[in-house]
Amino acid sequence: MNPEKLAKLQSQIRTGGKGTPRRKVRATKAVAKEDPKISSTLRQLNAQPIADVEVINMFREDGRVIGFNAPRLNANIHANTFVIAGKPEEKSPEQALSEMFSRMGSFGPESLSQLAKLTEGFQAGASGAGDVDDDIPDLVESGEGAADSKTDLNATD
Repeated sequence: MNPEKLAKLQSQIRTGGKGTPRRKVRATKAVAKEDPKISSTLRQLNAQPIADVEVINMFREDGRVIGFNAPRLNANIHANTFVIAGKPEEKSPEQALSEMFSRMGSFGPESLSQLAKLTEGFQAGASGAGDVDDDIPDLVESGEGAADSKTDLNATD
């Protein structure tokens, strides 16, 4: 290309001023903010944030475990209300307990023995979960007998 033509083209290019096209604004990705409705509800509940929680494991009735790594935890302890925000992952109980053992190893052997007792109690509870009817007491009399005795109380001799 001819250097004279190139110099002429460069002099015609304007980077600002009247008549130049506007630059496109680059869209920045928004940082994940907490929903205002959720934050207002947490304020109404008087839930305070609890810091330094690394892992939360919730044991379900079917034996699976829902685990949260680095969750945001808000709590109102007086109202027994806890709010957990984070990405959940489903684990097996063995996997969750092995992670607990690895974390508890730094606290000493007495905490490991307490966790072992908890594990034994959990396994015993899981094996006896089929006997749900044991907690329900038997009826002393049928409903019809109770209705007859109620009418007898109202009758006068």
